[in-house]
Amino acid sequence: MDGLEESVGGAGRRGTAHRDGPAECARTEASARGRNDGAPTLISPPERERPAARLPPPAYRLPLLRQAAVTSVQKAQATPTTLPPDAPALQLEQALQLLAQSGRTVPAGQAGSTRWLQDLIDALVDLSSRDALTGLANRRSFEMALAREVDRVARSGEPALLLMLDIDHFKRVNDRFGHAAGDDVLRSVATALMDSVRPMDLVARVGGEEFAIILPNCPAAFGATVAERVRRRVERSPVMAGPAGTAIDVTISIGGAFAPQWVRSTPALWIERADQQLYRAKAMGRNQVQLEAGAVSLVSSEERQALFETHPGETHADDPHPGFEGQDD
Repeated sequence: MDGLEESVGGAGRRGTAHRDGPAECARTEASARGRNDGAPTLISPPERERPAARLPPPAYRLPLLRQAAVTSVQKAQATPTTLPPDAPALQLEQALQLLAQSGRTVPAGQAGSTRWLQDLIDALVDLSSRDALTGLANRRSFEMALAREVDRVARSGEPALLLMLDIDHFKRVNDRFGHAAGDDVLRSVATALMDSVRPMDLVARVGGEEFAIILPNCPAAFGATVAERVRRRVERSPVMAGPAGTAIDVTISIGGAFAPQWVRSTPALWIERADQQLYRAKAMGRNQVQLEAGAVSLVSSEERQALFETHPGETHADDPHPGFEGQDD
């Protein structure tokens, strides 16, 4: 999922992201009822429009292909790619083995050529921006995307929602069913989250059992609806664990916050606001959604400094409200 371009940057997005209308956040489809219990489910545009790069690599989606990945590594070690005599003196064995281990193919074309090397670099960049277990964007990619989105909202004034999600009582799953079942739960939740958002949205695994979703151009009127559909989608997807196929019921708690529009905020402040709502959801019983009361947040002292000061400690002379701590107008 890591092809964020311009507006959010990172994995799983396209440059046409912001041509999607705000109502796209709340799209439903009656045909989805066959998969779940009849409640509306947030869907993506037709599958053919979803970039292939957003889907987790096959090794993560199909456990049966893990052995194939191991075989690919063995082949890569046994038959290393032969570079032409005039190729740059580069040590590429480890890079090729890493691609094979992840279930990816070696770039096509003449080994050592400029095009081949660029394809190899692109594949390694994409691999380094993904979480190894789930195939989602990793923490590094998420932070880069969030920084770009903060800047975009400050310049354009368009709404953007950040959701922080945590699997409820995940430690109990590991303790009772084992870590292999815990990995299955993480992969299942990742799939449910990807199925619940648009191609323009970024889904990331940012911690052990913690996930995040960046939803650009998502107005406050749709925020609660989107978050609730994500929660229900996970709730309706039990995970079968062990040889006996024991069903593990999985739920998540969600906290969300909107980026302050027309204000030069910071990713850390945005995450803090969403985390505060996540803590509220967990304190109020878990398996629920808590969002900030309004899309326009109170401007913090740090945001006020970024808005009114050119350099730290230097206040604009025309600032009529040196003690301003009110709402962003």
